[in-house]
Amino acid sequence: MGSGQTVAVFGAYGHTGRFVVTELRERGFVPLLLGRDAGRLQALAASHPGLERRVASVDDPASLDRALKGAAALVNCAGPFASTAAPLIEAALRTRIPYVDVAAEIEANLDTFTHFTERARTAGVAVVPAMAFFGGLGDLLVTTAMGDWTAADEAHVAYGLSSWHPTGGTVASGTVSRERRDGRRVRYTGGRLEYYVDQNELPTLEWDFPAPMGRRPVLGEFTMADVVTVPSHLPIPEVRTYMTTDAARDLTAPDAAAPTAVDERGRSGQTFTVDVIVRSGDTRRRVVATGQDIYAISAPLAVEAVQRILDGRTRVSGVASAGEIFDAPDFLRALSAHISLEAGHEAGAPQLA
Repeated sequence: MGSGQTVAVFGAYGHTGRFVVTELRERGFVPLLLGRDAGRLQALAASHPGLERRVASVDDPASLDRALKGAAALVNCAGPFASTAAPLIEAALRTRIPYVDVAAEIEANLDTFTHFTERARTAGVAVVPAMAFFGGLGDLLVTTAMGDWTAADEAHVAYGLSSWHPTGGTVASGTVSRERRDGRRVRYTGGRLEYYVDQNELPTLEWDFPAPMGRRPVLGEFTMADVVTVPSHLPIPEVRTYMTTDAARDLTAPDAAAPTAVDERGRSGQTFTVDVIVRSGDTRRRVVATGQDIYAISAPLAVEAVQRILDGRTRVSGVASAGEIFDAPDFLRALSAHISLEAGHEAGAPQLA
């Protein structure tokens, strides 16, 4: 357990940040509440008596250094991560504490690998981006499915969501990503990340999810952060991600409602299935994860990462995705209270509708 270690949470009052604070407390850590909005910090602290709060801004490095004093690790839950990740990683490197974020933004995660890999390795500081539902979980599942394979021809990650009520942070981060792409789409093919222009609609395919979800239409080339995390350490030239069409429509709906809590933990009623298939030659391996609330599940993912880093249960130093820095199957087993897993050796392929 956390043994009373202090873990700073930047953006602690955000939707995912609140889940992270609760998860840290349940594991015996002492969350340090950080953010830019003093009023929202005060309101959050009122619901967590005894926790310290500190106002800090990514535009003020000195304020970040003061805010991180005494912290053993930093979890960044504040998007858009295109604006927050780099300043907070810089602060973590200055104070020599590990950094974990829950970024789903492809470009922000790519920036982290591009700009901080050597510096973090030299400093001996662990930096783990996308340690969340998108990017982190998919990477852990693909790594687990690989097993004893050292390479594969393809990796497919299909997201089956019962619905998608996006948070304000999700919407804002998506807007920033689209602006950075300047109307282009992105995919990982031929062993590289490719930006391209295509005026056509995304292709619709049929995906055979395990029961009870079953066969569902999905959008092909609905590209998520897995195209950054998986290829960062696994030699797989084709990494493709998919999203159920109903959930994709929810995400882009002009009147999309935010998540609504349905239980005492604050989780929404949303359920998810993440179906991962890796192929090498004629052999396919499959791992499936199911659970509730894609935002809530990011908390045990991020906090488990922090706990393992502080315990020294890591495989590499510097910037690394979840599947590279941790023992992926063991990590997933540790989350059995939150995620159900099913594995198999044979699986079909998606079919064009």
